[in-house]
Amino acid sequence: MTQLKARFFRPKQAVDMTEGSILRHLITFAIPLLIGNLFQQLYNTVDTWVVGNYVSDAAFAAVGTVGPIINMLIGFFLGLSSGAGVVISQYYGAGQHEQVSRTVHTAITMTLVLGVLFTFIGVGMTPWMLQAMRTDAEVLPESTAYLRIYFTGVLGLMLYNIGAGILRAVGDSRRPFYFLVVSALLNTGLDLLFVLGFRMGVEGVALATIIAQGVSAVLVIITLMRSDACIKLDLRRLRIHWDMLGKIVRVGIPAAIQMMITAFSNVFVQSYINVYGKAYMAGWTAYSKIDQLLFLPMQSLALASTTFVGQNLGKNQVARAKKGITYSFAMAASATAVLMIPVIIFAPYTVAFFNKEPAVIEVGTLLLRYITPFYILCTVNQIYAGALRGAGNSRAPMIIMLASFVVFRQIYLFIISRLIPGNFLAIAMGYPAGWLLCSAATFIYFQRANLTKTRLVD
Repeated sequence: MTQLKARFFRPKQAVDMTEGSILRHLITFAIPLLIGNLFQQLYNTVDTWVVGNYVSDAAFAAVGTVGPIINMLIGFFLGLSSGAGVVISQYYGAGQHEQVSRTVHTAITMTLVLGVLFTFIGVGMTPWMLQAMRTDAEVLPESTAYLRIYFTGVLGLMLYNIGAGILRAVGDSRRPFYFLVVSALLNTGLDLLFVLGFRMGVEGVALATIIAQGVSAVLVIITLMRSDACIKLDLRRLRIHWDMLGKIVRVGIPAAIQMMITAFSNVFVQSYINVYGKAYMAGWTAYSKIDQLLFLPMQSLALASTTFVGQNLGKNQVARAKKGITYSFAMAASATAVLMIPVIIFAPYTVAFFNKEPAVIEVGTLLLRYITPFYILCTVNQIYAGALRGAGNSRAPMIIMLASFVVFRQIYLFIISRLIPGNFLAIAMGYPAGWLLCSAATFIYFQRANLTKTRLVD
């Protein structure tokens, strides 16, 4: 127990990415992040597996279809918290440790305030958001119950993510991984206990999720409090430093708006899916779980790129930052290409893992086999957008992604639903179409961008 405690909470695990092997830094940062994100996906994956196999098809659809709503409010905070990570990584790279400390205390204080606000917003807006999605009456009661319980514990998710973001900004991706493993295993055990043991249904899986998220938040806060580095958290110093908040907002607000509005637009995408009925909703739910797994390598390397670029631009090492971006993209594209093959081949079996209804398997398999080949496009917008945010420029990725994922996609769905009514696959292909537009625009912008123009370090 003592050794385990020491491994979790030992003070120094920060990494200076401005020196040494670029490839080694990216790999050692991204691998724990990748595995950790995999465990994080287990939260909702286990939830949907348990309700799909041990509760009902309606419960399975209910848990899956609330994803866009959860992502909408949480996405806003995650975007805002990314601003704190960029500010910290640049100051850390520049060796300005007092500025790092001021940013840490500002970020935690901001999170506590927003956590309370988001709890009330999430609980209060649940009925309206479900109505906006045209949620089927059969799944509406369980969707409402799941969402309201989830949002009562949203502060735990927010504290974990801001704390993990602080650790990652100084190159420590291992301890956030350890904490996700603990919380994911706890979530799995509680899911089985509450659903199989106590027969609590969707309320049980929601309760298991918020308990597990709360534990991960406690672990990361303890780690920050025990640190002897510049990221040390002292509860007596919690306050808003307005100059630091301004820099966090400068990077974080565009990312927050982009994530929130993109997720909000997915509420309306979901509404196009929901009109096809319960089997299509459940098939889309199964597809979306595998979709999240396919994104993990590129998202992990995008975060590695953000931290690497932030630290190196903090030290004004532009050439090294660009080389790290090239390596990140090459690894992301290669990993995604390899993963696509088994997903396409074994699509029916992966869908059946979540739900064994033949109609659901047919829909999920159709989606996986037609959409999966286009995931290679996403590596472009993910890596280069992450690099731009590391440079302090989150406005351009916001504009490009909103234009591609919101404006273009909604126009596409509106037109296709009327030109080819009743064609489910044509509706679903709105996602690859948006990815293509976004990747092309992001790549062109990046080639012309000046990475030092938006640097935050004084």
